[in-house]
Amino acid sequence: MPTDAFSAAEFYATRRGAVAARLLRARLAALWPAGPGAPPLAYLGLGYAGPYLRLWREGAARCVAVTPAQIGAARWPAGAPNLACTAEEDALPFPDLSFDRILLVHGLEAAENARRMLREAWRVLKDDGRLLVVAPNRVGMWAHVESTPFGHGQPYSPGQVGRLLAESLFRIERRDSALYLPPTHLRLFLRGAALWEAAGRRLVPHLAGLTLSEAVKDTYAAAPRQPVLRRRLIFADAA
Repeated sequence: MPTDAFSAAEFYATRRGAVAARLLRARLAALWPAGPGAPPLAYLGLGYAGPYLRLWREGAARCVAVTPAQIGAARWPAGAPNLACTAEEDALPFPDLSFDRILLVHGLEAAENARRMLREAWRVLKDDGRLLVVAPNRVGMWAHVESTPFGHGQPYSPGQVGRLLAESLFRIERRDSALYLPPTHLRLFLRGAALWEAAGRRLVPHLAGLTLSEAVKDTYAAAPRQPVLRRRLIFADAA
């Protein structure tokens, strides 16, 4: 059973969740740098992306978080503009070619139809845009612990993500990984999270908790599908 927005919010409010978010944000920032001098791009977060979109929100031209209907409504942190909504995963309420960057996190493993969701992401991504897919690694520890959002839904190997993206007209440009820290509450491990990450990346790279795949549109593979019927959009309450 996939996670839901309420359970994910509870997880990220814990010490373990905060540490996991910090470790993943470090990898995301390395792939998509933000800060002074970065161009003002349009970002879309699919799944439960609020804890990570904050990396780029301040300097973005537009930054929107969409949670699929089966996950439920998510909200921005208190004090931030309400740019979060809920929509059908295969009928996003945006015109074609709307976003420069799409971050898919807590989404692929929870998708009711992963291929249709990825094709819809293909539609709203600009031709020179980039998609970054974060998915639980099926051989990692985090995919097997149900007390975290990464332990629900369908885990993936890097090869499975690559084949799914290729079938959805994407081409992988870069791969990365994150969360070598064991999924524990023990403070001894949480305090040494940076050491676990460094050691894991060097010694057991295939045992990461998460697999990261950055992809671009394979515009020569096929023409996009016909536009799908737009469905009702449900906005979350303002924080």
